[in-house]
This record gives sequence, structure tokens and C-alpha cells, in this order.
Amino acid sequence: MSNGVPVSTPPPLLLKPKEAAKALAVSPRKLWSLTACGAIRCVRIDRAVRYDPTDLRVYVESLKGGAGR
Repeated sequence: MSNGVPVSTPPPLLLKPKEAAKALAVSPRKLWSLTACGAIRCVRIDRAVRYDPTDLRVYVESLKGGAGR
């Protein structure tokens, strides 16, 4: 709190693999499979793999349209 006003932190720009898998309600192994086949994009920073929440939303929207079925 700052001067009695709660300070909110902005959402992270990138998610760790466990966070991304949880957001999609899939296992980390399934997330890696989707990443490996190009269905979901990832961001690599050195050896770290991260996921943009916007890319996760795009993937979910593509499933709603019938693609991937």
C-alpha cells in the first residue's frame, strides 16, 4: 500500500510453461507437444521458454472456429 491506496501489479508479459499449461488447463507435456508442432508459439530468452498470453488466446480462438479438430 502506498498512502493507503493499494498498489496493483501489472500482469506478467510472459508466462512460464507451468503457468501457461495451467491457463490452458492442459499438462506441461501437452503444452510442449503443441509448442513443438507449431500450434502455440513460444518466446525463448536464452534457455528459458516463455509464453505470451495473447498467443494462448489466439490458439484457443482457433479451436473455437473448428480448426484443429
